[in-house]
Formats: sequence, C-alpha cells, structure tokens
Amino acid sequence: MGKKSRRKDKPVKERMPFVARTFEGLPGEADWIAMREFVPSATAAVRLLGSERTLRICSLLPGASAGLVRPDGEIWVGLQVAHNFGDISRDLASVVEAGLLAEPGTPLPMTDPGVGPRLQDIVDPTSPFEVELHDVFDWWVEGTDDSPQTLELLAGANETIAPTVRLEGVDAAYATDMGGRRYLRWVMTHDEAPLLDAFSRLRARSADGLGEGTKLIGMFRAHGLLAPVWEFQDEAESLVAPAQAFVPVLAEALADDAPLTAEQRSARSALTSRQLTIR
Repeated sequence: MGKKSRRKDKPVKERMPFVARTFEGLPGEADWIAMREFVPSATAAVRLLGSERTLRICSLLPGASAGLVRPDGEIWVGLQVAHNFGDISRDLASVVEAGLLAEPGTPLPMTDPGVGPRLQDIVDPTSPFEVELHDVFDWWVEGTDDSPQTLELLAGANETIAPTVRLEGVDAAYATDMGGRRYLRWVMTHDEAPLLDAFSRLRARSADGLGEGTKLIGMFRAHGLLAPVWEFQDEAESLVAPAQAFVPVLAEALADDAPLTAEQRSARSALTSRQLTIR
C-alpha cells in the first residue's frame, strides 16, 4: 500500500448553518441588531436561562474584543466584533461558554466554535433587555485598575462617539447626530417583504415622513430585518410624538394586502435601490 493510500484525510470541523435572522427569539431582537451595527456606546443586561446569573451585552469592548470576564466574575459580551463562522448567535454563545469556564480578568477571543448552543438556548427569553446608552466609554474601566493601554484605547474610542438617543415609546429607534447631520435609524421586526410593501404604499402618498423637516432616505438590511433611515433637522425629542403616531399608520399599511398599484411598485423599486445590506 502506498503512502498516499495510507494517509488519512483530516476531519472537517462541522459548522453551524447560516441563519439570516440570527437574533430572532431573543428578548429585544431589534435592539441587539442596533447595538451590533450602529449604536456606539450601549449596554444591556440579560439573564442566563435557569440561572440568576446575568450577562452584560455591550455594543463595543476595548480593542473590539469578543468578550471578557470582569474582576467580579461578570461576563461581558461585545457585539461589534469581526467574525464569520456561519451563525452569529452561535459565535456569541461560544464566547459566553468560554466565559463561564474562565477566571476573572480573562479576555475572551472569538474563535470558530463549531456546532453547539446558540444564544437562544442559553438566554432566558423572559429576561428584560433594557438598553442603557452612554455618552462615553468610561464604563469600560469601572471597578478596574486602569492600565495605560486601556486608557489610551478609551481616549481614542471616546473621540469617535456620535451622540445617540433612543426614542421613547417605540421600539429600537435611535437618533444620531453625525457631523451636523441627524439621522433616525429604526429597526423593525416585521417581515421584510410586507414591510417594504407597506412603506411603498406610504411613500406613494407621501406619508412616509415623521413630521416637518424629516425625510425617509433609505433602509438598512441587517440580520434579516429592515431598518428605515430618516434624516431630520430638529432635536431628537421632536421625533417622539411623530414616531409614536407613525406606528398605527404603518400597521394599517401592513394590513393592506391588495396588489401594489403602478405608482406603489415604482415607489418600491426606488426604496429597494436605496437599501444597504449590512449583514
């Protein structure tokens, strides 16, 4: 028998299948997406299933790390981290698994986790997910001895923050001031096709704005959901009442299952051309 015949192929590590709507089933699905994709500095606590232990879900951690175990043993998970192993929910759950076995003060890298539990398998679905926005990243160093490297990362990160507020009374709508231009990004949990149809109906009759000085300029596609984006002129507080009033207007458009008219199809085409897929 030749050497080639005797050589065994290396086993291929099994990978999780891709899941488009990776945060579906978690409490606050839309807020998970917002924190991962465009909210600069935010945290939220969530309980582990069958335990009183909590995780601190963070928009961004020092050095864009995947996670860390704090000196008090609390596990922090960073959402804005680069990885591509098939299922984002599985990737992040593996960070939690590593944290449960790690010593306090241990950083948690992102590695190929293979097949295993997803966030939906380890997070209590009844746990509240209340997002706390921060003006700076100083929460990174709460209760720790600040190293020069960490303080340098902190100073650099604080310089990049765009002021952001979450609108009251609606889900996952975040207003941001970016260099003198103001945008509202609103992650919506409706299925993509019906939601796009609904916005097409509203756009065709010029009803897709949120009051004077606002304009729907496009949509993000992220993790299986759409996030319409409006540009606005006044302070974010001025959007609260119009956004709340927009909810039943959108619901009515969603309930309309009549075929789109020619004008509405044209509006749909225009909206589709202004979509930006993030994930």
